[in-house]
Amino acid sequence: MANKLKLGLPKGSLQESTFELFRKAGWNIKGSSRSYYPNIDDDEIEIMLIRAQEMARYIEDKVLDAGLTGTDWVMESGCKVKKVADLVYAKQGMRKVRWVLAVPENSKIKSVKDLKGKRIATELVNVAKKYLKENKVTADVEFSWGATEAKPPVLADAIIELTETGSSLKANHLKIIDTVLESNTVVISNQECLDDPWKKEKLDNLILLLKGALTAESKVGLKMNVIKSRLRTILSILPALQTPTVAELSDPDWVDVDTILDESVMRDLIPKLKKAGAKGIVEYPLNKVIY
Repeated sequence: MANKLKLGLPKGSLQESTFELFRKAGWNIKGSSRSYYPNIDDDEIEIMLIRAQEMARYIEDKVLDAGLTGTDWVMESGCKVKKVADLVYAKQGMRKVRWVLAVPENSKIKSVKDLKGKRIATELVNVAKKYLKENKVTADVEFSWGATEAKPPVLADAIIELTETGSSLKANHLKIIDTVLESNTVVISNQECLDDPWKKEKLDNLILLLKGALTAESKVGLKMNVIKSRLRTILSILPALQTPTVAELSDPDWVDVDTILDESVMRDLIPKLKKAGAKGIVEYPLNKVIY
């Protein structure tokens, strides 16, 4: 029987962005919205879609070798798994997410200390209880099955809820009074997988390319033709990752300059390069950047 890496991917809010990340890393995943076993164009990987909340348990039980989930759900589960890598991306962007303590805008609760004897609704019950204990506060923590933002003030005095932008909380007239936990996507595994040389190498190679795809999200390639008399000026303008590649052209008076840059600087940089004498400027997208 051929070697297989049994990999869990998060079903739900992270599913679409995870599939896109894998595509940029070099793997195409296809499956219907109702399928828990999508196809991947790699005979050495077997995928199962699992809710992020349950991922650590199935990896601990060796149903899966490894998987992607959030640090929040690993902490909440209490399962004994190994964090192999951080992959900082979320549903709406390349950033960490926060579990925040929030209350109605007109609430008299101003800090965690004001929660004594109050009701708190959250999906992250164990983390919430630990947070209260660390702050020496006794309060009732209730598990929320969803629509947590709608519960204050009738069904709860406060909530501990996941947010990426804070817009949903604001729309429900809630204000954030503390950050309980920052979380990001991680790759986790069981020790048995890491002890298997083939599986470990397969997982390491997968992570290498996924990280390369994430790095490329904020980068672009840039190339241009530069007359040699202006080369020093052009190079002084470029905030390159590494020393730019400079290659001779068929015209001995000109060179090609190629480099990688943060996409965020391009709108200011390109006009400067043009003004400094660069010609044939081409900006192009990147799938992966491996350091």
